[in-house]
Amino acid sequence: MYKLLLCQRYLRTRYIALASIISVTLGVATMIVVNSVMAGFSTQMKERIHGILADVVCESVNLDGHPNPEELMARIRAVAGDNIEAMSPTVEVYGMLSFKYLGQWITRPIQLIGIDPESKAQVGTLVDNLENYQEVRDDDGKFVRAAARKRGEVPNWELIDEHMEYRRRRAEQQRIFDDTMMDSAHEVPLEEPAVNPHNPPPEEEAEINPAKTAKALQVLQAGAEQTVTAELPKPEVAAEAVTDAAHHDELVQGAEAGVNPFDQPGVPVTEAPVVAADPAALNPARVYLGAGLFRFPYKDADGKVRMVNMVLPGDDVTISTVNAGRPPKAVHFPATVVDVFKSGMSEYDSNLVFMNLAQLQEYRVMVDPSTGERSITTIQIRLKDFSKSKEVVEQLRAAFPPGHFTVRTWEQKQGPLLAAVSVETAILNVLLFLIIAVAGFGILAIFFMIVVEKTRDIGILKALGAHASGVMAIFLSYGLGLGIVGAGAGVVLGLLFVWRINDIEALLTKVTGIEVFDERIYYFPSIPTHVDVSMVIWVAVGAVFIAVLASILPARRASMLHPVQALRYE
Repeated sequence: MYKLLLCQRYLRTRYIALASIISVTLGVATMIVVNSVMAGFSTQMKERIHGILADVVCESVNLDGHPNPEELMARIRAVAGDNIEAMSPTVEVYGMLSFKYLGQWITRPIQLIGIDPESKAQVGTLVDNLENYQEVRDDDGKFVRAAARKRGEVPNWELIDEHMEYRRRRAEQQRIFDDTMMDSAHEVPLEEPAVNPHNPPPEEEAEINPAKTAKALQVLQAGAEQTVTAELPKPEVAAEAVTDAAHHDELVQGAEAGVNPFDQPGVPVTEAPVVAADPAALNPARVYLGAGLFRFPYKDADGKVRMVNMVLPGDDVTISTVNAGRPPKAVHFPATVVDVFKSGMSEYDSNLVFMNLAQLQEYRVMVDPSTGERSITTIQIRLKDFSKSKEVVEQLRAAFPPGHFTVRTWEQKQGPLLAAVSVETAILNVLLFLIIAVAGFGILAIFFMIVVEKTRDIGILKALGAHASGVMAIFLSYGLGLGIVGAGAGVVLGLLFVWRINDIEALLTKVTGIEVFDERIYYFPSIPTHVDVSMVIWVAVGAVFIAVLASILPARRASMLHPVQALRYE
């Protein structure tokens, strides 16, 4: 009983131990916060990667692909059919994306993926990543509109009504612009150089047709303003994408300079374009365009992050890739953007373009002209139970020769990235655990001071019959008490910090004027967190263990003191 009484008295009266408690508290809280944030980032990243890739990916080693995907999928089901829930054949190839913005061509390297939306939606979260199927929120988190299509609906390659109306409006603007410029051209004699109506030479002012010039300027100005309106995403189209006044001025200035503000990318001049009967008719090639390829953020005058779209659903872009011939030849074709793909992973959003599978196979000459048999490069597989993925991979590797196909899980396919995150987390934990180790050394120094200060008291206890083990238990209990109090306070403080971390981030940003968590860098609207109960328990137990470990040497020294020498100690 005396052990507990003395331990309790030391905890209440020895305020020097408060420094050790604070050290343990801060160490535990820091580890919980950092691990929760790292786990939040890691969990979000894995969910987004897994949403793009299927559980198991079977890839052809040849970019020309493998014929007869039906036979391949039948062989897969024969080998591991009991574990397979769905499959989707795809064609994956590298290419280039080109589109026109403010009179200039912009080109991006891309990974072009031909998919069947119905089967692709069964193996991954495609619907969740398409903006037409998402619910849009404003800056206050309120819903601006419901999804353009029903949640869970199978994606398709058709434009929704809003985007189709936008495409018809642009086609009509282009027609008016072409007609006006044609009429103006007829007024200029062929043998005379073209006259700039905005800056005519003084001697030629009388030769200009004022009516035609005024009409051309009026149409150009109106067309530019309508284009700016079209570029401005309405709430029912995309609440987060806006265009500022500078964008408007650039378009108007370009129109006044004779630049067609309605230009859209089409077939390169080296190839004959296909003229559609209806100018607003969609191209045979339809794409879901990654948001990072055409959308960029900027800060407005209020300091809020806004998004500017260089392309909108309903616009046309140009895709360039290579066919499957020998030798491969360049292929260029126009495609209509029917939706925007946004997974939240910058690596994917700024790289991936999804296209209708059948059309990509035709452009890449992956269709046998004699049999009509189509080739594919990848089969994505969704399992009923991912815990059996290793077993399925081994079965498929045995069924498919390694010289033709590679079979991997999504984790193996993204192995280097996931391994880098794991190593970073482990190293960070080791460094942070040193904070608790420092607190342990503080406990060690404080306990040695207490032993020296209480040497005569220890001698009296021993003279009254206290055993060495009893004296040792006093200091071990003291260390255990410090560890429990510090770890408990650290757990509470850490969990509270994680719970309100975004509010704390907003406060720090307001006080310092520096944005602590910039959405333009991290591609997250808020700081993601994930609290693992086992992690919290291990951190708390580890802190208590270090506190007890630090008290062993002082407790052992106190237990070995001789009563007579202790009583004579000055």
